[in-house]
Amino acid sequence: MNILVINPNSTEAVTRGIDEACAPLRMPGGPAIEAVTLKEGPPGIETQQHVDGVVPHLLNCISKNEAAAYVIACYSDPGLHSLREATKKPVLGISECGILTALTLGQKFGVIAILQKSIPRHLRYMGALGVMDRLAAELPVGLGVTELSDEAKTFGRMVEVGRRLRAEHGADVIVMGCAGMARYRKPLQDAVGVPVVEPTQAAVAMAIGRVRLAWES
Repeated sequence: MNILVINPNSTEAVTRGIDEACAPLRMPGGPAIEAVTLKEGPPGIETQQHVDGVVPHLLNCISKNEAAAYVIACYSDPGLHSLREATKKPVLGISECGILTALTLGQKFGVIAILQKSIPRHLRYMGALGVMDRLAAELPVGLGVTELSDEAKTFGRMVEVGRRLRAEHGADVIVMGCAGMARYRKPLQDAVGVPVVEPTQAAVAMAIGRVRLAWES
C-alpha cells in the first residue's frame, strides 16, 4: 500500500524537498510514501502552458505506476480532474488540500506565491473553489522554482512576504504556494508567528486518511 507523490517539474531538488517534507507522515503500519520526479516536465511550472503541457505526462505516469493514492505536488494542481477521471484511486492536488487545511486553522488565509504572474492563475482556481471570501491576499517572493534552492534569499523573502500578509492583510494562516518551498515551513512559521501550511504535507495527510478508510472516488 503506497501513496505516490508526483513532482510535475523535472527539478530533482524540488523532489528531495518534497520527500523530506513527507518524513513526519511516514509511520509504522502506515502507507509507504514515495516522491517521484516527472522527468518530462519543465524545470518549474510557472505558466498556464506549463500546467497544460504536463497533463498527458501525468496521465502516463499514473497508468504505469499503480498506487493506493496519488498526490500532484504542484500548487497549480495540473491535471487534477483528468487524473480523477483516469483512476478510481484517490487523486489529491496540493493547492486544493493546502487551502482546505488552512480554512481549518484560521479565518483568513494568505498565500505566498513564487512569481507575480502565478497569482492570476491561482486566483482563477480559488474562485472556482469558492473560497475567495476567506482569502486575505496572495503576494509573490519574486523567485522562480529553480531559484528557491538559494536558502538565504528565499527564506528572507518568504519571511518578508509572510509578515506583510499578516500585518497588512490580516492573514491568520499562511499557505506556501509552491511545492519547492517545502523545506521552509517550520522556520517560516516560527518567524511569522501564525500557522503555515505546507500543501504537500496537507495533501499527503489527507491521502493517508483516504487510504486507511478505503475511500475511493
